[in-house]
Amino acid sequence: MAKLFGGGDIRRAGSGNIGATNVARVVGPLAGILTLLLDAAKGGFAVWLAARWMHGEALAMVLAGLFAMLGHCFPVWLRFRGGKGVATAAGVFLALCPAAMLAATILFLLVVGFWRYVSLGSIAAAAAIPLLIYLLWAPHFAPPQSVTLTSLAIAGLVIHQHRGNIARLARGEEPKFSLNKKDAA
Repeated sequence: MAKLFGGGDIRRAGSGNIGATNVARVVGPLAGILTLLLDAAKGGFAVWLAARWMHGEALAMVLAGLFAMLGHCFPVWLRFRGGKGVATAAGVFLALCPAAMLAATILFLLVVGFWRYVSLGSIAAAAAIPLLIYLLWAPHFAPPQSVTLTSLAIAGLVIHQHRGNIARLARGEEPKFSLNKKDAA
């Protein structure tokens, strides 16, 4: 999206991350939103496709989601240096449990709205999603163990991918989100 919108190689601008937040900061909100939607579609489509091919088998669905995440975070064509997986995870979880993803999105928006740190909102939502899936999977039913374990693994991967952000947050050096390029600098 960054190249299509005239922003060049996004890996050489802003934070250097290929994700929607950096694309929005460097190129603009439309490119950032399109990046977010495409990354989410990648995760959601993998789960949807597995559900169709494997007749709703939960293990196949969560494995498809996990592999979409791994491919996003560690792409071969980018020398295993991909994104942080937030949008892709959102697509995976939206396909698995829309109610949990809605609750995680509300948490994300509250954290970002209050503190203006997208990374903190992403970490909070990732940390909460396994519990939200457990609670909201189906009324009076816990999700299959494969869903619980994989949601923990995906959440752990997203948080791990934010280790640099966590260090900057601890040092007070993490940039706050702003669509105004002057404020984001």
